[in-house]
Amino acid sequence: MTQSPDDMANDVLDHLTRAVLVTDAQCRVQWLNSAAQTLLQISSRQAVGESLMHLFPGFAVLDEAIGQALDQGASYTEREIRVMLAAERTVTLDCAITPMSSSSLLLEFEQLDRHLRISRENQLIAQSHAIRELTRGLAHEIKNPLGGLRGAAQLLESDLKDAEQHEYTRIIISEADRLRALVDGLLGPASRFEKKPTNLHEVIERVRYLAMAESPEGITIERDYDPSLPLLPAVEDQLIQALLNVVRNALQALGDRGTIHLQTRSQRRFTIGEKQHRLVARIDITDDGPGIPPALYDQIFYPMVTGRAEGSGIGLPMAQTLVNQHGGLIECSSEPGCTVFTVWLPLEDCDE
Repeated sequence: MTQSPDDMANDVLDHLTRAVLVTDAQCRVQWLNSAAQTLLQISSRQAVGESLMHLFPGFAVLDEAIGQALDQGASYTEREIRVMLAAERTVTLDCAITPMSSSSLLLEFEQLDRHLRISRENQLIAQSHAIRELTRGLAHEIKNPLGGLRGAAQLLESDLKDAEQHEYTRIIISEADRLRALVDGLLGPASRFEKKPTNLHEVIERVRYLAMAESPEGITIERDYDPSLPLLPAVEDQLIQALLNVVRNALQALGDRGTIHLQTRSQRRFTIGEKQHRLVARIDITDDGPGIPPALYDQIFYPMVTGRAEGSGIGLPMAQTLVNQHGGLIECSSEPGCTVFTVWLPLEDCDE
C-alpha cells in the first residue's frame, strides 16, 4: 500500500538520529520521533498531548527563544544548553526552533554528550584492541621460555636422588604453571566459537548464582530485569565469564558487606563506537562500595592494573575483550557509594 506524503515524511523523521519534536504554540507535544523518545526516555503515548515544560521543567530555559520564534516567525538556535531531564540526569544540547505556522513549532535537539560519549567509546575500543595485540606479543615471548623452564625443572627432578630437593623443583614447576595460566588469562579465549540465540537473563541468573556462592553473608545481590528483552546472538560461556568478572570485581570492592544491583534495560537506535544498532541491551552492575580510586579510574581496563595486593588485574580487561567480541562495550562511572559498570550488547535479530 502506498504511503501518503505525511506518512512518508514522518517515516523519514523517525529514522533520524537527531531528536525531533512537533509542538503547538503552548508547547504541547503533538509528535516526536524515535530519537526524541530515546533522549527523553518517554514513549510517544506518554508524551503526546502533554506540555513539554510540564513533562520536563528543565526546558523552561527555551521559553524566551520559543516566544521569539512564534512572534517573529523566524528560526532560532540555542547552543550548548544544559537541561535537566530527570533526577540526576542532565544533558547538553544544541536546539533549533523552527515555527511551522503561527500555532506549531518544530524542535530539533542534538545531544552534544552523545558525541563526547562516542569519542570516549572509540577510545576504549581502540585501547582494548591495542592492549590485546601488545599482550599477544608479550604472551608468546613469555610462554616460550616458560615452557623451557618447566621442562628443565622436570628433567632436574628426575635426576635428583634426594626427595627433599624435589620440593624446589615442584615450586619451579608450579610457578611456571601459574604464570602460564596468567598469560592464558590475558590472551582470553583461543577462539570465538559460534554465536547462538541466548537468553540474557538466564546468563545473568547463572552469574548471580555463582556470585552468591562466593559471597559472604553480608552481601546482598538484587535484580531488576526487563522481561521484554529478546534473545541475543552470543557465546553463552564467554558472556557468563565476562559478566562474572565484573560482578566479582564488585564483590571484591565491597568486602564483607554491601549490595550489588543487577539491572537490564533495552535502548533503541543506540550507537556503540561509531556503529548504530536498532536495539541494544544495557546491563548495569552497581555496587555501593568505596568507589574506584581516582588514580586508577582511567586504567581499570588495562591488564595488570589493580587496587588490591592479591588482585591479578586481568578480570576487567578480559571482560572488556569478551564483550568487544560480541560487538559491545563496557563503561564505568564511579564515586564513593555508587560504582556502575554498564555493559552494552547489540540485540540484532538472531536470524540475521
